[in-house]
Amino acid sequence: MSNRGEGTMRRMRRIGVIAGLIVAAGALAGCSASADTSVANANAGNAAQVDTKVGDAAAAAPAAADRSLVVTGSLYITVEDPLAAADKAASIVQTAGGRVDARDETAPQGRDGGSASLTLRIPADDLDKVVDDLRALGTVDSYATQARDVTTEVTDLDAKISTLRASTDRIQGLLADAKDIKDIITLENELASRQAELQSLEAQQRGLHDQVSMSTIDLSLTTKPVVIADNSPQTFWDGLSSGWHGLVAFISVALVVIGALLPWAALGTVITIAVIAMVRARRRRAARRAEASPAPTPAPTTNPALWATQPGAPAPAAPQAPATPPAPAEKLAPEHPTPKPPAA
Repeated sequence: MSNRGEGTMRRMRRIGVIAGLIVAAGALAGCSASADTSVANANAGNAAQVDTKVGDAAAAAPAAADRSLVVTGSLYITVEDPLAAADKAASIVQTAGGRVDARDETAPQGRDGGSASLTLRIPADDLDKVVDDLRALGTVDSYATQARDVTTEVTDLDAKISTLRASTDRIQGLLADAKDIKDIITLENELASRQAELQSLEAQQRGLHDQVSMSTIDLSLTTKPVVIADNSPQTFWDGLSSGWHGLVAFISVALVVIGALLPWAALGTVITIAVIAMVRARRRRAARRAEASPAPTPAPTTNPALWATQPGAPAPAAPQAPATPPAPAEKLAPEHPTPKPPAA
């Protein structure tokens, strides 16, 4: 029983020591973060005091160079061909070490000349040079930029990440020296929690660093709008002038059409005259042949009506009158008359 009691007491002491070390590590991390924050605030306060007291641009330039700024902006340009200009803009940005995060294009259709929109990520140090190259694509309609100071956020993230890394290293050292299962489990859980928090802060740091190092510019490329003018006449003189111009235009077009058809009409006239001459010549030859050949002797006909027309034919006999049919005989009286009925 005494051995069991002593073992239990030893375990309790180990757990107490480990717990105390974890609390001490957390307290140390908090103190380190507070110290870093205090130092950063003190430095910022000193810089502000120096700027206020001195007020010289040469003294303020080094402080501005240490600032972390997230620059965003928009650029609107009117070009002749938006799609071709978009390709050139992407090439300019990529040559400078940037990239295109988004691209939207609309093909020309009807009176719309098309458009293109690009989200450009440009290195902050080369922003002015790249924008000057983009301006050469066409006529700049508007250009605006905004800068957001994230120096405090960057400083806080750096302090938190350095503190968590130191705390994680200490827990890993305790885990390497631990021998009890419960102590190992406790330390592993604490280490996993610290590592997850550290990875989250490092991801935020990478995202913030990307925003600071690469400025974001939204580029819009469009064509000149098509304006439809209303040229309809408004007064009597405008109508008269419009009618006169219409008449002159019609006559001009008619003369052009006539000039285009005149060679064909001449060719058709020549062909028509040639055809008429050929037909007349053929008719003349046919008439000459008919006059040169003797007339044929007509054959005797058996038709009395045509005898008179033939030379040397005898005169036809006079037609005889048709015989008159005899009159019908009178009906004879019956031999035996019908007897009359006796009188009453």
